[in-house]
Amino acid sequence: MAEDTQSTITYGIFNETAEYESRVALTPDIVKRLKRSSVECVIESNAGHAAGFSDEDYVKAGARIGSKDEVISQARAFGFVGRPDDELIGKLPKGSWVIGMLGSFTDQEYVNRLDKAGLVGVGIEKLPRQLSSAQSMDEMTSQNSVMGYKAVLKAADAYGSFFPMMTTAAGTIRPAKVLILGAGIAGLQAIGTARRLGAVVTAYDVRPAAKGEVLSLGAKFLDLGLDFSKGQGEGGYARQLTAEEQAAQQAAVDKKAAEFDVVITTAKVPGRKPPVLLTKAGVDGLHRGAVIVDCAASELGGNVEGSAPNQTIITDNGVQLIGAPDLASGVATTASNLLARNVADVLTHFVHDGSLVMDLNEELDNAMVVAGRDESTATKEEEK
Repeated sequence: MAEDTQSTITYGIFNETAEYESRVALTPDIVKRLKRSSVECVIESNAGHAAGFSDEDYVKAGARIGSKDEVISQARAFGFVGRPDDELIGKLPKGSWVIGMLGSFTDQEYVNRLDKAGLVGVGIEKLPRQLSSAQSMDEMTSQNSVMGYKAVLKAADAYGSFFPMMTTAAGTIRPAKVLILGAGIAGLQAIGTARRLGAVVTAYDVRPAAKGEVLSLGAKFLDLGLDFSKGQGEGGYARQLTAEEQAAQQAAVDKKAAEFDVVITTAKVPGRKPPVLLTKAGVDGLHRGAVIVDCAASELGGNVEGSAPNQTIITDNGVQLIGAPDLASGVATTASNLLARNVADVLTHFVHDGSLVMDLNEELDNAMVVAGRDESTATKEEEK
C-alpha cells in the first residue's frame, strides 16, 4: 500500500512537451467532477491552450493555475497524456503518484527509474479492460476511437478524388474503395466514418468476432482464404501471430490491396512491435494516386513496410504512404475530454477517505500499479 496523508488530494497536470502532442490530461469539466471526490486540481499555465482550453476556463471550474515548479510543490498525484521524462521524475516529491501510459510492457528500465525515485507508477496500458468496472478508465479505447475517425479524414484529404459517388453534368464519379486493416476500436470507427463519407468499405481482422462487427456496420469483410480461428488474445486485443501466419496473411493482403484506392491500417499490439500487414510488394501493387494511412507507424515499425512516424512518403509508383501515430492529437479537444475522464477515473479508483491507497489484492490495483509497489508494507485493511 502507498498512501497520501492529506485529507484532500491535490492533482497536478503539466504542459505536455512531446513534439506532436496537443492533448491535455485534464479538462475544466473534469476539474468539477474531481472536486466531488475530494480532489483539488492545479495545472501548469497554458497546458490546455493547444486543446482549446484557456487558463480562465480552468479557474472558473475551480482549478489553480501555476508554474511547473508550483505544480510540483503543491500536488502529490500527477496525470499525463504520455509519461514524465527523466528530468521531471527527478523533481517529483518522493511518494508521488504518476498516472499515464507509462510504456511498462516494453520499458522496464523506465519503470525501474520510477521505483528508484520513490514514485508510485500507475500504467494505464495494463488496465484489465475486460472488467466492467474498468470501462470508463480505458484510455486506449477512447483514444483509438478518435484515431480511427481522424485517419479517414486524413486519407480523404490526401486522396485526389471524392469518397462518395457523385453524379454530375460532366459524368458520374465512382465512390472510393477503402480497405481497413484491423477491426478493433480504431478500425470500427474508421469503417463508420468512411461509410458516412460515402466510400465503399471493406475490412479485415484476424479475430473471429470481428467479421460480425464489420458486417454490422455495413462494410464487407475481406476474405483472404485463411483461418486464424485463435486470432483473439487476452483482454480483447488481437494476439501476436506466428511467423508463418504473418507470412500467409501478408501475401494475401498484398494481393488484395491492389483493388483499393485507400488503405488504412490500425493493428496495434500493446507494448509490442506492430505486425506488418502490407509489405513493399503490396504498396508497389497499388495504383498511382492511392493513399495509405498507417496508424501503427512508430519507432518500433508499423503495419506497412516502409512507413515512418509523422512522415508522408511518395513511392516510386505514386502512392502516398502516411505514417500517422499521433492522429488523436489532431482532434485535441474531443480527445482531451475523453482522456481526461479516463485518467481521472483511474485516479479516483485509488481515492479512499481523502487518501490515495493501493490494494494489491484487488485486480485493478495489482494490474496497473507498475512502480512503487513496496512503498509500504501496510495493507489497506490495516489502515482501516
